[in-house]
Amino acid sequence: MDRLAAIEIFIRVVDTGSFSATARHYDVGQPAVSKAIAQLEEWLGVKLLLRSTRALTPTEAGHSFYLRAKRAVEETDEAVLAARGSASGLSGKLRVSAAVCFARLHIVPRLPEFLEEHPNLELELVLDDRNIDLVNEGIDVALRMGNLADSNMTARKISEARRRVIGTPAYFERYGTPQEPADLLGHRAVIYTRDGGGEDWTFCKETAEISIKMQGRVKITATEGVRAAVIAGIGLTIVSEWSFTPELKSGAVVSVMDEWMLPSISLSAVYPTGRQASTKARQFAAFVEHCLAS
Repeated sequence: MDRLAAIEIFIRVVDTGSFSATARHYDVGQPAVSKAIAQLEEWLGVKLLLRSTRALTPTEAGHSFYLRAKRAVEETDEAVLAARGSASGLSGKLRVSAAVCFARLHIVPRLPEFLEEHPNLELELVLDDRNIDLVNEGIDVALRMGNLADSNMTARKISEARRRVIGTPAYFERYGTPQEPADLLGHRAVIYTRDGGGEDWTFCKETAEISIKMQGRVKITATEGVRAAVIAGIGLTIVSEWSFTPELKSGAVVSVMDEWMLPSISLSAVYPTGRQASTKARQFAAFVEHCLAS
């Protein structure tokens, strides 16, 4: 048995949750995949997978082996890449976690240039507005906004954006344009309720500092929903300018009270605890940093 090949097959089975998908990837028959897993289990002396008619689930030993084996394969790939030199480009698989709206607006449209530069790289975007477990989900790098709850995570700040008071021109024409924080109390607000949002805001202007509690009948947990509600004219909102970049450029929405500053929001590249960030992960983070800077 080619142990390295069997280990790579096992990793692919866990990643895809499918023997047939793994067989298609390696262009072999499904029995060959089953045989490789069986031989690997026999060699290790433990059961790695629980098979049912609906799913494939790693056992406790299988999950532990998967995490360590995947790390070893990635480090082997890193060694090969270093030996061949950076001119050969990145290769292998890269799993990236990001918020849905941010990825749709700022990452996906720019991916063609990154993928063209690295034709041997396979990229998987795991899009979720929640902060998922990087180790359990096999994430190589996560793009996270705001304060990081876990101070033990390896992270690097790559960008920062202003928060703004945003609404459509039609909304402000109908309800008036607020000039100072107190004016917002008379407006309809769409409130983003995830981390970094909420009802309580502190505005600063020179030496003045004013705190208000926004009033809103509509509260939404996803940025995409906030965008849709504001564009529909339901109300104004306070979010990062990243959330409405295309509309701010086109004039579909406008930012008001710009002389009043709100707390900015940062974007960080976060790597799984206890692992050295791979070259692929670092270069992808640098690519996103370049995209936002330009």
